[in-house]
Formats: sequence, C-alpha cells, structure tokens
Amino acid sequence: MAKSVAEHRAAVEELIRYAAQASLTGHESVALEAAYGRTLAADVAAPMSLPPFANSQMDGYAVRSAETSGGADLAVAATIPAGYAAPALPPGSAAPIMTGAMLPEGADAVVPIEEAVPDTFLTERDGRTVRLPESPAGRFIRAVGSDIAAGSLALTAGTVLKAPQLGLLAALGLATAEVRPRLRVLLLSTGDEVVAAGGRLGAGQIYDANNTMLAASLREAGCEVVESRILADAAPEFRRLLDAELRRQRADLVLTSGGISKGAFEVVRLALEPEGVAFAPVAMQPGGPQGAGRIGGAVFLGFPGNPVSCLVSFEMFLRPALTSVLGTPAPRTVLLTPLAEAADSPAAKHQVRRGHYDGGRVRLVGGAESHLVHALAQSNALVHLPAGVEHAEAGQDVEIWLL
Repeated sequence: MAKSVAEHRAAVEELIRYAAQASLTGHESVALEAAYGRTLAADVAAPMSLPPFANSQMDGYAVRSAETSGGADLAVAATIPAGYAAPALPPGSAAPIMTGAMLPEGADAVVPIEEAVPDTFLTERDGRTVRLPESPAGRFIRAVGSDIAAGSLALTAGTVLKAPQLGLLAALGLATAEVRPRLRVLLLSTGDEVVAAGGRLGAGQIYDANNTMLAASLREAGCEVVESRILADAAPEFRRLLDAELRRQRADLVLTSGGISKGAFEVVRLALEPEGVAFAPVAMQPGGPQGAGRIGGAVFLGFPGNPVSCLVSFEMFLRPALTSVLGTPAPRTVLLTPLAEAADSPAAKHQVRRGHYDGGRVRLVGGAESHLVHALAQSNALVHLPAGVEHAEAGQDVEIWLL
C-alpha cells in the first residue's frame, strides 16, 4: 500500500534530523564574502555602537541651537568633511558640514544647506556670515548608538545571513562570521541511458538534467554538494563505486535519482534494499517511487529518474525537511488562488501540477507527465490537488507553492 505524502515527509524529516545531530555540530569561521546563505552558529553582540560618533544627517551647517533663536547671522567656521576629526565649534559660528561628518564639540543641530542664506557653502576664509533659521537641538543629527548600542544583541543564533545581515556585520567591523556546518550531500545519477550535458549521445540515450537541477536546489537550500555520477546497471558495481565515494569523502546525505522503481534494472533498489533501505511508493503524482534509509554513517534518499518527478520530490520532501531541521531554506510562499482552467486528478493520489501564477490566478503549464522539462522551466508555481480531489473546476481555489 502506498504511503501518504505526509507519512513520507515525516520519514524524510526524521532522517535529516538524524544526519544533523550526528554531523552538524560545532561551528566554523568564514569570511563575510563566503557567508551568504549560511546560518549563524551563535548570537552576535555589537562590538561597537552604530553610529560610533554623532554625525550629520545632511549637508549643511553645524550650529548651537540656542544661537539660532529667531534666526541668526553666524560667522562661518572651518569646513568639516566626512572622515576627519572635527574641531570644536567656536561660539557664535556655524561650521559647514557634510553628510556623515563628525559633529563638532559644542554643536547640537544641523541646518540643511537649502535653508541657508546664501544657500551655497561659504568658507572660513570668506570672512562672511550666513543667515540661518531657528533650529531645535538634535535636528538632523545621528546620535551615537542610535542604530545599535555597543554590547546590544545584533543578530541571534539561527539567523540566515543575507545581504542586510552581512551588511550589519561589516558595519560593526566584523570580517568573519561563526556559522553552522552545512549538510554535505553526495549527489548521484544512475543509469547507462543518461549522459552528462556536453557529451555525445548514443542510441537510446538522453542528457542528464537531474544532477544539475538537484545541485542547484541543494545549494539554494544551504547544502554543500559533492558532485559525482555513478553510471552502473549492475548492483554490485553500483555498490562498489558508492562505497569508494563514501570512503573518499564524508557525506551526511546520499541523494540519488533513478533506479528505484520495480523494473528489472533498478540498480539502486537492487543494491540497497537488501541492506535495509526502504523503497516504497508514495501516493503522489509525479514522484511515486521513493527510497529512504541509512547507508553506514550517512542517510539516504532515492528520487525517481524522470526530471519533473525528481524536482517535485525535492520540493515535497527534502526541502521542507531541511527547512524544519536546519532553518534553511526559507519555506515556500503558500497561496490559495483560483485555477484558470479545470483539472482532473487521480482520487487516491496527491497530484502536483506545474503552473504559472500571474498574481490573480494560476494557469496549468503542460500536462501531468513527469518528463515535461520545458513545461517545468516555464512554471513559477507548484499546484496541489490533494488525494481525494478528482476534479477542480475553473475558478476553484487551489493551494500553490511559489517557486
């Protein structure tokens, strides 16, 4: 009897949780440039305040607010550019100051240049005065620590580092980040009928799309991919090559595509089923055949060989498990939206169709078949027709996951 989607998803999550507990301990220090998409291993406290000194929010004049009461003509003091120590502001004067420049001692407000008369910068050498309006204390000043104070919590453990978070760490002067290890994946494609892109096709052969799709998906999900290809139609040879790969490099997860259904040459199933790896159908279309278990110190997942089945399997089982256990990647956006046209689905299966969401409704792209790679490439959503739904009318709301 076929397992439900929920049952197999739970089994995959349990395996990924085992792999994480067994291997993903400790942390590593990486340069910020290499930390994109990685997960913080520990809280980060701000080693300094931002801003580290009071500075001007505008190009203008730094003044003592009390000296601008009712508007005032003030002598022009020395100009203060950004990046230099500011001399103290003499009483009765206004200092030209640039955006981001240090506020001089004695000043407590900045008047924008547009409000000055004249509205162009004068210099101390001009020996002239500038007419400025009344300005309250604190106007257009960035106070010390107004963004974050030294010692405050900047980022929490478990934060996924994207551009804004990396920008904060860099602004705090940190060149590296302590991040969690990534799940190491040995990615294998099986079958003598598949040839690497760029190779020469023989009779009855096709180019392999699965390794490329899965490698991209795994990297997007924050995993470290150790790419390999084992093309073997004999179970003993497959197992020999697999063992050699696992001796050569550590892997937390072995992920294969193809060779797991009921055919006479299903090399992965024939090689691993005697060792306790479970191969069983899931009530899903496409992607019914699935494999799951452990191989030595690694966990194992086997996806079907058809490209659409392969990617749907990743999205339905592995990606949610990685999100749940590791916090990456972010969950897919889930929407309820009307179908543009009617659709039929096997009553006993959870059908996953490809679709294009235009912001108001979803249009099915291609049929339900698992080989339609062009239709997959034109899609931006997975359309779900759960078990028990045999027919959905045009205009009926369905659940979609945005890709």
